[in-house]
Amino acid sequence: MQCYTVSLMPQPSPLVTAAAVTVRRHGRLILDAVDLSVVPREIVTVIGPNGAGKSTLIRVLLGLLPPDQGVVTRRAGLRIGYLPQQLTVDPVLPLTVGRYLTLGARASRARLESLLDEVGMPRGLDQPLDALSGGELRRVGLARALLRSPDLLVLDEPMTGVDVTGQVELYGLIGRIRDATGSGVLLVSHDLHLVMARTDRVVCLDGHVCCEGRPVQVAAEPAFQRLFGERLGDVMGLYRHRPDHHHPHHHHHHAALEMEDDR
Repeated sequence: MQCYTVSLMPQPSPLVTAAAVTVRRHGRLILDAVDLSVVPREIVTVIGPNGAGKSTLIRVLLGLLPPDQGVVTRRAGLRIGYLPQQLTVDPVLPLTVGRYLTLGARASRARLESLLDEVGMPRGLDQPLDALSGGELRRVGLARALLRSPDLLVLDEPMTGVDVTGQVELYGLIGRIRDATGSGVLLVSHDLHLVMARTDRVVCLDGHVCCEGRPVQVAAEPAFQRLFGERLGDVMGLYRHRPDHHHPHHHHHHAALEMEDDR
């Protein structure tokens, strides 16, 4: 018996697509024929071990690094908001929050204040940047990424330096931004527990795409289990109890899995 899937909703065209993207560096294969796409209103998370090529893939998608082979296609006029992994704060040149937000961009004070409200930053525009906590700094970085009203938000390890409670709040915030703006979100993360509960599609990368799909599907994939085996207990438990994966809050009190950057 054949099964047919009837789709009543037309699929939106992708915001960005990587087709067979291959990158070599110093004779080493970093990315091997990687395919990836993000459509509006979708949260896609790229996960993988250290050295998997996640940051390289981000740079290729952003147009900062040309692939050796393959093609990256961006929707015409695509606006991208980017939150890099490292927000470097130079104490020698003290910046206020407001000044940082408008580096290379212009915006009214009212617009900047409304962005800070949106990301849940109670401290004002005149606050020195180097006085902020890790979580507050990420929120300011997110506000800056939102400044251009992006169609696509690209967040490279957005939870770096943020405690677990702050991570839960930030993931909730990213979901609300997606709901409110209809933007697509591409996340790079090491943190399995939160990501698996908070994302629409997971792409598991280890130089090539090992597996991808809904979190509950990917968690059952042998390739995923090989890469993350010892960390899977809680993730699988979460999905066995929550087949509908409605982003429960009470399962999120796990320590983030900290790994070094794969640049």
